[in-house]
Amino acid sequence: MALIVLAADKGAPGVTTAATALGAVWPRPVLLAECDPSGGDLAYRLPAQDGGVLNPGRGLLSLGAVARRGLHAEQVYEHTQKLVGGLDVLAGLTNGEQAAGLTWLWGPLGRSLAALPQADVLADCGRLGLYPQINDLLTEADQVVLFTRASLDHVAHLRERLSLINRQVGVVVIADPRSYRGSLDEVRRIVSGWDVAFVGGLAYDPKGAELLRGQWGGRLDRSLLVRTARELAGRLASHVASGERPDAPSPHAPSSHAPSSPSPQSTRGRSGATP
Repeated sequence: MALIVLAADKGAPGVTTAATALGAVWPRPVLLAECDPSGGDLAYRLPAQDGGVLNPGRGLLSLGAVARRGLHAEQVYEHTQKLVGGLDVLAGLTNGEQAAGLTWLWGPLGRSLAALPQADVLADCGRLGLYPQINDLLTEADQVVLFTRASLDHVAHLRERLSLINRQVGVVVIADPRSYRGSLDEVRRIVSGWDVAFVGGLAYDPKGAELLRGQWGGRLDRSLLVRTARELAGRLASHVASGERPDAPSPHAPSSHAPSSPSPQSTRGRSGATP
């Protein structure tokens, strides 16, 4: 179906949290793939479907071991696991040193993920620039989405990255709900001269992020994180399905009285959130 790369430049704008939230509410069948050469985090953040821990040895590392003999799209699901709630994930490397032996993998992996017939793929590629070989995966993506915060240093690094990526990208601002509209408008103004398909938003919501990691204590579906993720997921999924530019994002954070939406626990295997 479609390969959507999620990444950032410098700093820690929360790509993995964003990728997990988007996967939990994605409106089409979806696979969350940890493709950060520096190592993955999901095995340490979220429980497996049976309530235990994810197997860190099953995922990108085990797939890379068999891919030397050739990699085909149908092999990918032989190395995936399910998070609690049923979201399919391809767990990442356990440390950055493992990436040194897999420099050849990123191109074949990108082609295989892009060729999955039964699901969109959200590929969490972490911070760009540290491992140039990851560019081989980016070239296979239907859409590259760069995450940033609205602060001056983050946006400056975003602009530097835009000057290095020879393709159209989307930009998502991790924005404080108190200045949500202004943050998006400001970033939209700053990147207006670049080849940016859209500027979207995701609420900066530490409490929602804690709920997403399994530290339950409230209604995750009512969190700003999930509600803004649902809107962004809908726009991105429609964009890659139609090949058209997504509509402009909502100019403000959702009201606290917005209709509730299913939490990641209600997701099904290979299929985003239930209706």
